[in-house]
Amino acid sequence: MSAPELLPDGTDEEQPEPSAPAPAPRRPRIGWRKLTFLPAALVLLLLATWLWFDQADLDPISENALSNGQVTKALWQHVQLTVISTFFVLIIAIPLGILLTRPTFRKATPVAMALANIGQATPAIGLLALLVIWLGIGRRAALIGIIAYAVLPVLSNTIAGLDANDPTLLEAARGIGMSPLGVLLRVELPLAVPLILAGVRTALVLNVGTATLATFGGGGGLGVLITTGITTQRMPVLVLGSILTVALALLVDWLASLAELLLRPRGLEAGS
Repeated sequence: MSAPELLPDGTDEEQPEPSAPAPAPRRPRIGWRKLTFLPAALVLLLLATWLWFDQADLDPISENALSNGQVTKALWQHVQLTVISTFFVLIIAIPLGILLTRPTFRKATPVAMALANIGQATPAIGLLALLVIWLGIGRRAALIGIIAYAVLPVLSNTIAGLDANDPTLLEAARGIGMSPLGVLLRVELPLAVPLILAGVRTALVLNVGTATLATFGGGGGLGVLITTGITTQRMPVLVLGSILTVALALLVDWLASLAELLLRPRGLEAGS
């Protein structure tokens, strides 16, 4: 081992200790473009629609269809249909997907997926008609139809996300003494979150679109404006109902994309 180097005054030269590399700053999950572009586009769309209606010459039939808060009522009903149906889709599809990935119930997966595929493959208007015949006219039939139509993406993504987990990670978690419930909650579900959230986002947009058919079963929603505009041949009513439906679908998709970014575990991000 070589002797330490001496300075001119005879003292030892002190070698600087290597410093630890500074941690790279975390990039924000959501950029300013993601936060501003779509909301600004929606504001411009709604503003242009309002300006058009402000100068439009509406006949008495159109005014009657859009007066007395009927537009606000239809929009609120549509939001309610979307939120309630999505809530039930989540509490049905995610627990069922978890259950079907357990060894005891794995053999039932093809049957459950076949039923979910039937629910989405059946034309929505036909399914709603059958439910109205069975349950009668009202919101309940519309909600059941919307839920049946949106279960598939959440269920299939939950199963796919849990099945895609690395078995060595699960074995390592069991090796350090985790219980089966602990492995599920602390390892399996966090790793499957991106796929599950993608399914939820798809279901939300599906629910917004399918809720327009609720009017045929007496469920209300923006479909009331659309069907009124078609049956009375009043283009302003039809345009307003269609624009509000599109704007709501885009807004819901944007909010779901923000939730998808915020709820994704940090450890799954690139470069983390």
